[in-house]
Amino acid sequence: MSGSKPDILWSPHHPDRYVICDSELGLYSIGPVGSTETKPGTLPLSEETAATLLAINSDTPYMKCVAWYPKHEPECLLAVGQANGRVVLTSLGQNHNSTCKELVGKEFVPKHARQCNTLAWNPVDSNLLAAGLDKHRADFSVLIWDISSKLAPETVVAAEKIRLSSVDMDTSSVVTKPLYELGQNDACLSLCWLLRDPKLLLAGMHRNLAIFDLRNTSQKTFVNTKAIQGVTVDPHFPDRVASFFEGQVAIWDLRKFEKPVLTLTEQPKPLIKVAWCPTRTGLLATLTRDSNIIRLYDMQHTPTPIGDETEPTIIERSVQPCESQIGSFAWHPSSQNRMVVVSAANRVMTDFTVFERISLAWSSTASLMWACGRHLYNCVEDSAESAGNAIDKDIATKMRERAQSRYGHDTVQVWRNHQLCAEDMELKLQGNKQSVVCSGIKNIVKTSSGTTETRRCWSGSDRQTHVTRFHSEERSLALRLCGWISRGPDIDVETFLRSLEQECEWERAAAIALFNLDIRRAIQILNKGAITEKGDLNLNVVAMALSGYTDEKSSLWREMCSSLRLQLKNPYLCIMFAFLTSEPGAYDGVLYESNVAVRDRVAFACMFLNDVQLPRYIDKLTNEMKEAGNLEGILLTGLTKDGVDLMESYVDRTGDVQTASFCMLKGSPGDVLKDPRVQCWIENYRNLLDAWRFWHKRAEFDILRGKLDPSSKPLAQVFVSCNFCGKSISYSCSAMPHQGRGFSQYGVSGSPTKSKVTSCPGCRKPLPRCALCLMNMGTPVTNCSETTQSARCQPVHVNACSWTPQETLCLRTAAKRDMRVGN
Repeated sequence: MSGSKPDILWSPHHPDRYVICDSELGLYSIGPVGSTETKPGTLPLSEETAATLLAINSDTPYMKCVAWYPKHEPECLLAVGQANGRVVLTSLGQNHNSTCKELVGKEFVPKHARQCNTLAWNPVDSNLLAAGLDKHRADFSVLIWDISSKLAPETVVAAEKIRLSSVDMDTSSVVTKPLYELGQNDACLSLCWLLRDPKLLLAGMHRNLAIFDLRNTSQKTFVNTKAIQGVTVDPHFPDRVASFFEGQVAIWDLRKFEKPVLTLTEQPKPLIKVAWCPTRTGLLATLTRDSNIIRLYDMQHTPTPIGDETEPTIIERSVQPCESQIGSFAWHPSSQNRMVVVSAANRVMTDFTVFERISLAWSSTASLMWACGRHLYNCVEDSAESAGNAIDKDIATKMRERAQSRYGHDTVQVWRNHQLCAEDMELKLQGNKQSVVCSGIKNIVKTSSGTTETRRCWSGSDRQTHVTRFHSEERSLALRLCGWISRGPDIDVETFLRSLEQECEWERAAAIALFNLDIRRAIQILNKGAITEKGDLNLNVVAMALSGYTDEKSSLWREMCSSLRLQLKNPYLCIMFAFLTSEPGAYDGVLYESNVAVRDRVAFACMFLNDVQLPRYIDKLTNEMKEAGNLEGILLTGLTKDGVDLMESYVDRTGDVQTASFCMLKGSPGDVLKDPRVQCWIENYRNLLDAWRFWHKRAEFDILRGKLDPSSKPLAQVFVSCNFCGKSISYSCSAMPHQGRGFSQYGVSGSPTKSKVTSCPGCRKPLPRCALCLMNMGTPVTNCSETTQSARCQPVHVNACSWTPQETLCLRTAAKRDMRVGN
């Protein structure tokens, strides 16, 4: 536009056409790059779209504002407001029908010449065109023209008097009498018709926002404010209006028009345009002068509390469509979050899409869902793929599958838990050791006393070297906890080795046989493992190497085994040669082999380390297990405070609150269960079961928790109360008078074993009777015991609806009921 920045108007009829308003009007068509690149006048807008110039209109000088006719016919009719206050109807390169020919070129002239600031077509009654003008002392600033009105003869003379000398105009197309005149002795800077009522016009006057009702033009609703520029109605909420002044945006609610419901503070530079997104609810875009960014305000919908004024939640962000300064922008009327911007200097246009913020949400079944714009996406794990990658499953998926298999709920055969978590090797190794004593091996070996030292020879070897071993009751208990079955000072090795052979753990069995100084048995196990169906033939080579054992320190055999043992892939084969080549008491090659199970290393240490070395090694190994969160360390810590520390590291590493909850419940003393960390794991697991809708599993867990931790039992939440006084009438000695003469006066007759409650112990009002058995409410179902404690624990008959076979249905009640039915 002349002397101002350009503006953009989208066609209300064609989603692929828009007009650039500057010193002239330019009609453009937007489309994919492939469909427009061969046409002349093509301008690239983005990587995917380009614009083609269709028509130019340079016949209307001094343009200040433009408005596009909202109806389909005439198709491309524009109203242009000029600097002298005139409003001219024009079009852009269209084939005009008779109706359009009558309107194009028509002029609407105010009584006094002054600048036209804004135009607005009525969206329903499209013949009405509102124009906002500058202030004049004796004239109105809001004029509403009827474009279909015919010019009266007497108005032609007036039109001739105000005709511009430089323009040879057709007096038959000049209208000087507006349909409505509003806003006397004031200036109008912005206009918009209210969507809720086409007879209401909102105008930004000089110092106030005014609502004019065309049905009664003598009255108006107004509010004093400086935010009178750029008034625009939210297309999704007709009662919400935005306006601005300088660097602030005011959001108004027309239902409470006294003050803005929200004020948005912009940058220090003044605003030049605000616009609601027509395809997105509550999204407002603003543009400041000399800026290359557009600010977006996403107004979330929150309910307004009664009697309290709260501002809605606003999420603010900025987008930068282009590098140069932006002159204006316009939302696309139908494409979601799409806009076209035009630069202020070189008039370069850009097609731009505002991408929505992506909201992610995990379901309780580990499926991922996210929303982007109007689209909702759901990502579900492929069942076939997940079955093949069971080890890589998320911990929540693993816990859910275990819960479905009643993992941890079997209180009799606890060892079965390791079968339910076979995919997790760490838990499988711990499955058979969930009955660990609370103290742990660390505390057991600290109290070791009466340790005896023995020297044994190798069995099945020509060498008669003596090897030192240590024995005590505490060490024997530690060996039992490690799985090495103990009988006094000696170990029942053969039974243990046969069980390992059945599980095809040939290397481990050979190592344990070697640690028990039976080198011939170790060789037999290796040979047996080599000839099995899935055996390793290299075991024969290892057996051959063992057969050449010698205790001579300078022997070639000892030198080669020391250098080549690290090349063995199996850790148990490696520690076998480390044991044979180590000095007495210096068994670091065995004790610190991390790939060997902790229970086997601890058992080895209990046999071959003295009372000084053993506690020191156990302490060091315990600290390593606690830092790593390795569940094998529970063997050392027990379910003590150290065990809680270890379990905390495990939960931090894996997130498995399920295993942590069951371990703490089944083996921990009361003081450990009161630890806030343990309570947090238990409550989180309960919440998980609720989220998965495993109501029965959660109930079973709560029952198990109540048995193992009596302090967790919830208090009674339901009791029988009197209809008159509201006090409890449950049969208990705390609520009833003392036995003796006091029982009869409160309606309790007979002996304590045949007591019957007939009235409330609080107000002595009679109690209602059951409709089936005719017993008074509050009467014990079973015979009351003579002791106070048993009387307090008897179940109470509430009513027929709450009967359970275990509590309320007795033979006497059934007999009475059958007799009534028979009668």
